[in-house]
Amino acid sequence: MWFAGCNMRCLYCYNPEIVLGKGKIDFQTVLNFLKTRKGLLDGVVLSGGECTLHHKIIDFIKEIKAMGFAVKIDTNGSNPKILNSLIRNRLIDYVALDYKSLPHTFKKLTQSGLFSEFEESLKLLIQSDIPFEVRTTFHSSLISESDFVQMIRYLETQNFEGNYYVQHFINNVPTLSKLDSSNKEIQFKDFSTSKIKVVFRE
Repeated sequence: MWFAGCNMRCLYCYNPEIVLGKGKIDFQTVLNFLKTRKGLLDGVVLSGGECTLHHKIIDFIKEIKAMGFAVKIDTNGSNPKILNSLIRNRLIDYVALDYKSLPHTFKKLTQSGLFSEFEESLKLLIQSDIPFEVRTTFHSSLISESDFVQMIRYLETQNFEGNYYVQHFINNVPTLSKLDSSNKEIQFKDFSTSKIKVVFRE
């Protein structure tokens, strides 16, 4: 389920119509559909936009969980208060956390000042027992190779261990901002450390 609206304006965002648009269906429509899919679907992914911004997200997830579905959320980490509530109440089964960049490039890339909120969300997930992944969209004009190495080091300082997923910016698709093509040479290098395995996704 794609949630309209976001508190970031990432230059490479592939979903400008979702980020800038309005929702087209209500929660009850979704819940009615899910009732017909019990035993057929395993889980529900809540993405966006930024799903944690919706003021009824917790009650909505409670209803989905009550039907027996697993719940995954995709989040930019900007709402640690809601994330903490979801973790404490065992309302989510998996989290994909978007790691945009380091503080010195974060504001330009996301058009927001929300790095400290992301950092708090990352710490919450590391301290929890909820399965999660950290992932980055890489654009060579927005994140330099040296910055990328620093991003990995930052994760180590936060005591993150495991797979760190990197997806390349897809050239020639509509985005929030007009960007030059991204160079993909970075994927041919090994950036893994003793604690973090860097995995490039297609």
